[in-house]
Amino acid sequence: MSKTGAPARLYDYERDPAAIYRQSFAIVREEANLDPLPEELREAAIRLVHACGMPDIIGELSWSGDIVSRARSAIGAGAPVFTDVKMVEHGIIGKYLKANNEIVCTLDDARVPALAEKLGTTRSAAAVDLWAERLEGAVVAIGNAPTALFHLLERIAEGYPKPAAILGFPVGFVGAAESKDALADNPFGIPFLTLRGRRGGSALASAAVNALAAGLPEEVRQ
Repeated sequence: MSKTGAPARLYDYERDPAAIYRQSFAIVREEANLDPLPEELREAAIRLVHACGMPDIIGELSWSGDIVSRARSAIGAGAPVFTDVKMVEHGIIGKYLKANNEIVCTLDDARVPALAEKLGTTRSAAAVDLWAERLEGAVVAIGNAPTALFHLLERIAEGYPKPAAILGFPVGFVGAAESKDALADNPFGIPFLTLRGRRGGSALASAAVNALAAGLPEEVRQ
């Protein structure tokens, strides 16, 4: 039976959205040790912890020194943002992309299944081949498939254009840690941000884009 009024309050919990938001970021700052991170990376780290609820990921972050400036410059200039899955695309907050950047996910492109069969790889990896013409200077955010990150690095080694930044957060037990190690060790000079080990996921990849596009909202900055 449908009811329109508030339910009987059986539990004591915060219900004000603004208060929840402020308290969440305050807890992140209290529990996450940001001291080892450079100042310019801390807002991104806070967003990442907020996205997954795990303060200990700070110790597993790996990055190149120019990732923040390079990614922000590319996003500010209107560069497209390529993602491996729709979940990353949907997690990116459009209002933070002030230059109306296009968010591109080619996983569902009709050409991908046949291309994956031809290449002998996953659809996520094959979808990367459709980025080639616009990859130069773009931002790549991978939040699911290790094969997509491996394939991207292999294509760049073969001569594909270089993106401005790669945000690598594949998740899982097969290839995730190894793909992120490959990203961190990439010899191409591509700026990167990644989370070493098995943990990752779409929420982290989109949080990284949001952080590098806009930092933290004013109400939770210190």
